[in-house]
Amino acid sequence: MPGFSPPSEGWSPPPEEKHAPGPGGGSNGLAVAALVTGIAAVLLFWTAIGGVLLGIAALITGILGVRRARRAAAGRSTMSLIGAVLGGLGLIGGVLVLMLGVAIWNSEEFGNLRECVDAADTQEELDQCDRDFQDEVEN
Repeated sequence: MPGFSPPSEGWSPPPEEKHAPGPGGGSNGLAVAALVTGIAAVLLFWTAIGGVLLGIAALITGILGVRRARRAAAGRSTMSLIGAVLGGLGLIGGVLVLMLGVAIWNSEEFGNLRECVDAADTQEELDQCDRDFQDEVEN
């Protein structure tokens, strides 16, 4: 092969360096799990499962990941912390959306709409229920 020369006598490949995990080293699967579930919680906060359940999961795994990193058993404490914060934000957003949904469901206007829809037999009656509901909400 052109441009290739065999190694000279006495040459040996460099020894592989092995580092023991110390502070900031090692793997922290909890950090990755916290970050992934935290991002999902923020993106899906408008759903009960996304905001509340994923937010709780991200918060718990983030806190456990930070604690593991502080014990120097693993690294990535910042990633764990970011996952926990995103999970908390997703949880807060999910709870607010859930509270808004419950407030709308229990409102007097929505109760009137449900009664009207239950009593309606034709599409025209359903359309009238919709118009009446919109008039109630606007006033």
